[in-house]
Amino acid sequence: MAYSRDTTTDEQGGVQIVRVSRTSNRSDLFPMLIGMQKDIGARNFAVFRAAVSSFPNKRKLVCELENWGMGAAEQTNALVSALGTTLLEHIDGSLLPLIWSTDQGKGISVTSEMLPLLKQADNNDLPYAGLALPIKLGNIGNGLVVFCGTNLELDCGTMIDHHMRCCQVMVDLLALDERRSTPTEALSEREIACLQLAGDGKISEEIAVKLGLSVHTVNAYLGSATIKLDSVNRIQAIAKAIRMGYIH
Repeated sequence: MAYSRDTTTDEQGGVQIVRVSRTSNRSDLFPMLIGMQKDIGARNFAVFRAAVSSFPNKRKLVCELENWGMGAAEQTNALVSALGTTLLEHIDGSLLPLIWSTDQGKGISVTSEMLPLLKQADNNDLPYAGLALPIKLGNIGNGLVVFCGTNLELDCGTMIDHHMRCCQVMVDLLALDERRSTPTEALSEREIACLQLAGDGKISEEIAVKLGLSVHTVNAYLGSATIKLDSVNRIQAIAKAIRMGYIH
C-alpha cells in the first residue's frame, strides 16, 4: 500500500491534524511532480528506474513516469542517449543532485550556497537544462527524478524539499508495483498477447483472427488489462505495458 506525502492539515485547538492520502495508482503522483516542476521553472519531468538489462552486469534506465506529451518516446530516448551513462554512474557514486546546462551553456540558475552541493554534467546534445535527483532504495528502487527546462532556478531549501519528495515518489512506485505483481493484478498471457497486437496497430477484429478468438473476447481481454494497468483507455494501457516490459 502506498501513500502520498502531500497531505492536508488542519489546526483544531492547537492540535495539528494530518490527513494522509492514499496513492492508488500512478496518476496520483502527477500532481506532486508537476508542483515540483513548477517550483523550479521546469517544463517537464521524468522518473527513471535503473533496471537490469538482458545483458549480464548491465543496467538501463527505464522511464516510469513522464509528462513529455507528444513524442514522449523520442524525448526519453534522446535524454538517455545523451546522458544515460552519466546518470547511471551518478546513481552509483553520489546522492548529490546532478545538473546540466543547455547545449549552449545556459538555462539554469543556481544560488552560490548550492554550488558545493551539486554535481555538474557535460551536455553537448540536449537543447534544455536539467536537474536529476538520485534515489537509492536498494537494487529495485534505485533511480532518478529528472526535471528539464530552459529556465531552471534552484535554491537550497527547495532542493532539499524536492529531494525528499522524490524519494517518496519512488517509494510509492515500488509499493504500487508490489501490489500490481500479486496474482489478481498480473496480466495473463492472453491479455499480454492482445495488448501486443493492439500496440502493433491491430484492431480488435484483426486480433481476433490472429488469435482465433471472438471480437467480444478480445475486447474483454483488452478491457481487463486496461483495468489491471490502472489506465483510463487502451492507448494508455499499451504505453504502460511497454514501460513495464510486458510488451515491446
